[in-house]
Amino acid sequence: MDKQTLTGEIRALYGERGGEDVKQLARYEKLAAAHKEHFGDREGMLFVSAPGRTEIAGNHTDHNNGRVLAASVTLDTVAAVTPNDTNTVTLYSEGYSKAFVVDLAQLEPVKEEYESTTALIRGVAAALKNNGYKIGGFDAAVTSTVFKGSGLSSSAAFEVMLCCAFDALYNGWTISAAERATMSKFAENVYFGKPSGLLDQMASSVGGLVTMDFETADAKVEALSYDFASKGYALCVVGAGGEHGNLTNEYAAIPAEMKMVAQALGGSVLREIPAETMEKAIPQLKNKVPDRAILRAIHFYDEDARVPELVAALKRDDLETFFQGIIASGESSWKLLQNLYVHGAANQEMALALELSRRMLQGKGAWRIHGGGFAGTILAFVPFDLLESYAARMDSVFGEKATTVLGIRPVGGAKIG
Repeated sequence: MDKQTLTGEIRALYGERGGEDVKQLARYEKLAAAHKEHFGDREGMLFVSAPGRTEIAGNHTDHNNGRVLAASVTLDTVAAVTPNDTNTVTLYSEGYSKAFVVDLAQLEPVKEEYESTTALIRGVAAALKNNGYKIGGFDAAVTSTVFKGSGLSSSAAFEVMLCCAFDALYNGWTISAAERATMSKFAENVYFGKPSGLLDQMASSVGGLVTMDFETADAKVEALSYDFASKGYALCVVGAGGEHGNLTNEYAAIPAEMKMVAQALGGSVLREIPAETMEKAIPQLKNKVPDRAILRAIHFYDEDARVPELVAALKRDDLETFFQGIIASGESSWKLLQNLYVHGAANQEMALALELSRRMLQGKGAWRIHGGGFAGTILAFVPFDLLESYAARMDSVFGEKATTVLGIRPVGGAKIG
């Protein structure tokens, strides 16, 4: 691909603001050089990209068929890929000295691979084959700006990128965004061993600012158009610290406890049970299910109802109501969902980051937990005139470059070239 064409496609993904197109072009050229270093001078190389996502509202609602508001971001996972005739995927990822190698002749889950890159490669390949799509070997060099433990869904971006690679190389770019998301979720649940909902993969695959309703198997996805920057606000995440990798049990407990309440009331997920029914049944639920499960169920109903209210506020350009809803969402996660603290841990980075944000942004912006919780990041809407002081304050507490300003990427999983 010539440089002019590559630059044009890069601008469509990342924009030009602040020289972003120049920075990304250098990144892609470096990735192509890495591919050449690992695999030699190969014909037919192309790039595939999948963005991270920011969850704006709908914290832990998707796994009980609820509603969410999310956006893909300009941080992404990119691979330079070429097909090979070995029926083996060989993938070099920046920051790792050894390649990840997966023989596609063996597509059964391997328990010893849980929570590994190898598991995701094998799982995505199995999902495609199970759904009637072609798979084949390829060589890849990968880089990512979706930092792990950020709440921006690095695993979902990686899974969707893999789907894009198989699609671009072997299926003529025919797989829909919804199918990519569903197959990526399968890989994460069954092969990686993490019981996530569909929010992360769907937001990465579809792209843009979207609201999603998971009431039925075919999620309803509505694209929204809203430019927070034009209103004078930066969308930021702050890395408060902690590590997601050892928290699978904490994440798994949230959907399990919510479903425990639903099952006690004759359903399988909370969306099947009217909120009024659950509220009236609390006396019967007490001592039948844990109190925390009841509180988490209350969070689900409040948060599920909050999402359409926030969408409506954006549609009528009512930022004040929108920000009030974002703050309420965060308070619900803190008080009811209880996904800010890790049991037995002395540090409470997430809570500290939120309280510092409240003190700086009260009446001027919004703040809330971001992503799965327990560790990682918070989300903040910061007025541009406070951005420098906000970032300086947060970085002084949580480390240099803890604050990252996000752009909303209009395109989800993409093929370049």
